[in-house]
Amino acid sequence: MNPKILIVDDEPDTLEFLGYNLRKEGFRVVTASDGASALEMAKKEFPQLVLLDIMMPGMDGIETCRELRKNEKLKGVMVIFLTARNEDYSQIAGFDAGADDYIAKPVRPSVLVSRVKAVLRRSAGIQEPRISIPGGIVMDREKFLVEKNGESIILTRKEFELLALLGSRPGKVFRREEILERVWGNDVIVGDRTIDVHIRKLREKFGDGCIVTVKGIGYRFRE
Repeated sequence: MNPKILIVDDEPDTLEFLGYNLRKEGFRVVTASDGASALEMAKKEFPQLVLLDIMMPGMDGIETCRELRKNEKLKGVMVIFLTARNEDYSQIAGFDAGADDYIAKPVRPSVLVSRVKAVLRRSAGIQEPRISIPGGIVMDREKFLVEKNGESIILTRKEFELLALLGSRPGKVFRREEILERVWGNDVIVGDRTIDVHIRKLREKFGDGCIVTVKGIGYRFRE
């Protein structure tokens, strides 16, 4: 059975637009216009994914996401924030609340569907061997190859793993602690400068603008 998606937005036009494009791709869609009704709908329908607007009257998206995560039966639900707010601090607040992805409005239908499918694959534990990253970058995890606009780029193993992590969720701010844990592991003792050096090397190979520094927190791959 196709995945069920709960769309939460206080603008009827947005609900109609998103619902139409997701139904066209075969998804089952239910909707809610505010945070409180979204929680009730989630408890009733048990969606696989929630598309959640942040700026809503009453209970906003951040609070709604936190409440979802408190419910033991809904902890496995994937949450994507879809919002006009694209500041770093807003994204950080969203991910800290438990979001799985963050998409800025306006969004093209093809991009929306692609991101929704990517999040659902992650929830199912499916990792595709080839991934495309903004900037014309393609990575092949099985062959350990990277291309930019068709040209091969040579990376060290840690550079490859770091690029794969940041590129897996463009726009997400990865904290330095998470980067260290997921790329180098808890058993390896490395200094903070280790990340900085690898980020610098990636910028040299893919352009200064590809990876954004969020001062005092970490890094994100530019969307």
